[in-house]
Amino acid sequence: MDLVALIGIGVLTGVTTVLFGFGGGFVAVPVVMWADAGLGADAIRVATATSALVMLVNAAFATAVTPRRVLVALRGTGPLLALLAAGAAAGALATRIPPPGLTRWAFIGYVVITIADLLLRPGFLRPGARTGTASAEPRPLPPLLGAPVGAVAAFLGVGGSAMTVPAMRRSGHTMRVATTLANPLTLAIALPAAAVSLGGSALAATHPRLVGLVDPLAAAALLIGALPVIAVLRRRPPRIPDRVHSWAYVGLLALVVTAMLPRTH
Repeated sequence: MDLVALIGIGVLTGVTTVLFGFGGGFVAVPVVMWADAGLGADAIRVATATSALVMLVNAAFATAVTPRRVLVALRGTGPLLALLAAGAAAGALATRIPPPGLTRWAFIGYVVITIADLLLRPGFLRPGARTGTASAEPRPLPPLLGAPVGAVAAFLGVGGSAMTVPAMRRSGHTMRVATTLANPLTLAIALPAAAVSLGGSALAATHPRLVGLVDPLAAAALLIGALPVIAVLRRRPPRIPDRVHSWAYVGLLALVVTAMLPRTH
């Protein structure tokens, strides 16, 4: 896959960062796997590590250009952010342990379970089914969610938005607010995950273009496409009906599963 194609797909990661809070992880992992297919089974490790770096920059930029009146909803979440970061560091280190094939199927299984949860459990697609009324004050996320969410997110290179967005949605936030707040939460996960991923690895010794487990060229191309889109969409966010927004979220996850399934030849 050439750089022009990666930049074009980077535009899509910018869109998903703003509209779905993904930070680019769900798009970046399958794309980097294709771009680094020559690495064989190790492509998934490079993809998750590169995704962490892409998410770090995207989420940091998206958070920086988010109105402060929106970010105030995260006031008092210091313990949650600290546990997200601690879990992410552990998850990033764990990516070096299992066989690469297991990581790929764990990614697919995680997304499939998430889709099933969104479709079957009340509160995401059917916000009226939440406990309490729709006008109730949104509830903060429990800090104890931080460590497991951070660990799973960093291990799979997905940023945690597939857990934090539904949780915030069920706590009383609209899709627009939930996906916006997912960016600073992703930042807490991506920072330690990217730091660990950029550290030395045996794979980098045999593939000089890698920095640790990160493919910096692929990351740079994705970011060149993503950052201008984030700036534009944060300044002029599209008006999407809440129900349409939630269904689009589920649809994108289904596309990710399709992209990650092994191809038969």
